[in-house]
Amino acid sequence: MRHGLTGITLAIAFLAGCGNTTSGGNGTVRFTASGEVLALGGYDFPPAAAGDAAFVDGWEVRFEKLIVVFDKVTLSEGPDTSPTDQSQVGNVVAQADGPWAIDLHAGGPLAGKGGSDEQAVEFAQALNMNKTGGGGFDPTVRYAFGFDSVPATAAATKINIAAGDADYADMVAKGVNVLYVGTATWKGGASCTSTNAAYDFAALPTEVHFKLGFKTPTTYANCQNPDNDPAQGVGGEDHQRGVQIKDNQQVTAQVTFHTDHPFWESFTHDSPAHFDMLAALAKKDASGKYNVTLDDTAGVNFTALKDATGAALPWRSCLADYTPPNSSAQMGFDSLTVPYNPAGNPSTSMRDLRDFLTYNQSTQGHLNSDGLCFVKRNYPSPQ
Repeated sequence: MRHGLTGITLAIAFLAGCGNTTSGGNGTVRFTASGEVLALGGYDFPPAAAGDAAFVDGWEVRFEKLIVVFDKVTLSEGPDTSPTDQSQVGNVVAQADGPWAIDLHAGGPLAGKGGSDEQAVEFAQALNMNKTGGGGFDPTVRYAFGFDSVPATAAATKINIAAGDADYADMVAKGVNVLYVGTATWKGGASCTSTNAAYDFAALPTEVHFKLGFKTPTTYANCQNPDNDPAQGVGGEDHQRGVQIKDNQQVTAQVTFHTDHPFWESFTHDSPAHFDMLAALAKKDASGKYNVTLDDTAGVNFTALKDATGAALPWRSCLADYTPPNSSAQMGFDSLTVPYNPAGNPSTSMRDLRDFLTYNQSTQGHLNSDGLCFVKRNYPSPQ
């Protein structure tokens, strides 16, 4: 069955949950999506092994849903058009149009690009260059890969999302493109330290239900591709850009969403992840459960975080190899060269913790696990 554009085949039986995938290709590209193993099982605390991803302040994080919506997956000429400007590419030669909505926590039958413990789902294939007359791909060149994260719509093709899902309906109503739903449980112990020994962390709940809906439509362009290793990336980049077509074979281009980005302490890539700042904002409902949403972070000064009583929230370290990033006793995040200004223009400054979290979250789109893309934010935000 065709979906919109000649040359792009959707795996309809697979999308319906039947486990069937489309057949192999002759120099074609299979498009898949994954949130890697962390979208499936979440973050353990303590981590099972040294070096495993973890929240440094002692929180175990489990997801119930991790819904992403994306569209316009493209292959373009000229991934190395500019070594210094990753956004620059040539003409689009193939495009798959959605949008697709996928619950990455629900996983899928395919192995993810990061290893056999990861899961992925197929959502489309590029069989030929449908934007330039339908000819076959050239196996001697690489094609720039990109995609758009877009607001949820009722018309999106939904994968691993139940009909009538209330959270997805809420995403549509609010224009959300990425939704985190889950529970965080504090599992740190007596070995945890803080920058204020007098602070009583009993002021924070030890179990928090979170629902974080991000309205951050973003274009991820000209992504680097770890599958091209050991080829050297242009301009000192970690990996070579683009998808290399292989004659008489099918290659995979996996849209990858990293789940830790919204929780980073800095705009520096791969910063340590925290949850204390969200626990400090959680509100108790009628049933006695504590809940936090992204709306609760609006108006909060991320450079000098406080708890619900107004007391300064100190840094907390529950991992031996974590040291707070500065000498301040009060927890505060670093937006690097982007100024904090609560009354500022959202296109040039960070106004609050919500802006800070969404800025980091908007960088989470990658190719084939760890391939960094050029990030173009399609909402009011510093670029």
